[in-house]
Amino acid sequence: MDDKSIMEGVLLTTKGACDLYLHATIESSSPETHKVFCSALNETLCMQDDVYNKMAQKGWYQKQNAQQQQIQQVKQKFSAGS
Repeated sequence: MDDKSIMEGVLLTTKGACDLYLHATIESSSPETHKVFCSALNETLCMQDDVYNKMAQKGWYQKQNAQQQQIQQVKQKFSAGS
């Protein structure tokens, strides 16, 4: 297994952990539990960002900027429902 494959696995795992922590935070029944899961979510989001940035630096994850027209279309789509 090469480094890129390992990093892809780490990225997918951290994304999955973020998803789980988000739902756990939302569903927390006490302020203490909410605080613990929220903290874990924030830490995991930072880890995911670090992994993503390292992969992008190596050219393994291509960044793609959205065109201004696409941004405006999405804004219009979601503001129309308000």
